[in-house]
Amino acid sequence: MSNNQHLSRGLKNRHVQLLAIGGAIGTGLFLGSGISIHLAGPSILFAYIITGIICFLVMRALGEVLLSNLNHHSFVDFVQDYFGPRAAFVTGWTYWFCWICLAIADLTAIGLYVQFWLPNIAQWVPTLIALIILFAMNLMTVKIFGEMEFWFALIKVIAILSLIVIGTFMIIKGFSTDAGISSFSNLWSHGGWFPNGTEGFILSFQMVVFAFTGIELVGLTAGETENPQVVLPKAINNIPIRIIIFYVGALVVIMSIYPWNAINPEKSPFVQVFAAVGITAAASIVNFVVLTSAASACNSGIFSTSRMTYSLAKERNAPAFMKKLNARHIPSNATIFSAIAIFVSVILNYIMPEGIFILITSISTFCFIYIWAMMVLCHLKYRKTNSRLAAKSKFKMPFYPVANYIILAFFIFVLVVLSLNEETRVALFVTPVWFIMLEVFYSIKSLASPHK
Repeated sequence: MSNNQHLSRGLKNRHVQLLAIGGAIGTGLFLGSGISIHLAGPSILFAYIITGIICFLVMRALGEVLLSNLNHHSFVDFVQDYFGPRAAFVTGWTYWFCWICLAIADLTAIGLYVQFWLPNIAQWVPTLIALIILFAMNLMTVKIFGEMEFWFALIKVIAILSLIVIGTFMIIKGFSTDAGISSFSNLWSHGGWFPNGTEGFILSFQMVVFAFTGIELVGLTAGETENPQVVLPKAINNIPIRIIIFYVGALVVIMSIYPWNAINPEKSPFVQVFAAVGITAAASIVNFVVLTSAASACNSGIFSTSRMTYSLAKERNAPAFMKKLNARHIPSNATIFSAIAIFVSVILNYIMPEGIFILITSISTFCFIYIWAMMVLCHLKYRKTNSRLAAKSKFKMPFYPVANYIILAFFIFVLVVLSLNEETRVALFVTPVWFIMLEVFYSIKSLASPHK
């Protein structure tokens, strides 16, 4: 392999900052928030704040570990250092699987969103077209990926800020809707903050946690970011502000205009608010935003899975040809391999267009919790085994080690919550099969190359 076989540092500060926003804002807010509000009422705000704090601490742990050694290009390299090759193999392929599942789910969503305008088109057709376009763009340069994510994220940001500005104006003016007068008092005057009790509040964590999946993607860009020591801390530290503005701010406005019990769980609350102002194309505007949001997530899926496969190949945990870079310093073979895996979504949308979305997202959520937990455990091991290096760190995770144990306890709580829901419980039985399969594959690989 020649000396120039390394990933290009083509992601600029604005790309990474918007990538961090894009990772933290997804379909879970635009569409899923209606279900969450129906389930928990105004207490959904507390669920988002709690989960947001946990995700911020996870990102601080990831950031500290990544910046301790910039020769490592992903957190799996640290899993290799601190927990050995078997754990690195399982974690790397599980993260790959997480994003394959997310990409499949988001491509499925794209097919559904396009049917809003073209109801007679088969669901698999726009799914296939979107995959071909995104795959081609990912084979160009990492700068193209960053540019696409920049504009995708910008569309989401503009949509949310528009909702907050328009909504705040409606609340101040006491705007009348079919549900009554817009007022901040609507937050607590319809059954209080916990109208469905603690049960509704606890069950809402299912959708809330799913809304945050992908937030760690900004950490995977460390190997392709200009000046990561400056850019990554800035992107991670801004996460709480983004959560307060985009999630909490948007939901406060929505529930002040429409009391929680007047929001239709089967429709996007964004559509209801924009329609109340008299924007006739409200549904089409929101549909366009969620379409770009799904395309953004799928784009991130192709990017992250190809980089993870490349990283695994470098550690001999994937076939050697996966670490080959093209002339633009893109892991082309790894990108092709991941795109083929994501192509399963086209087949599934052709065979069984209904029922796939919840199953895939549930499995993905379980796997993401495992990935986040490994990041936190890596941080614990790093601080214990590299105390001198940790002492020099300018980007320490706050409240170590108490924060680490609180995060892990939260993850156990979320798994219990997910097991309470019939639709997501099936993932509890499916996901262990994946881990058993990986353990078997690793054992076979070790027997085939005992020197490794």
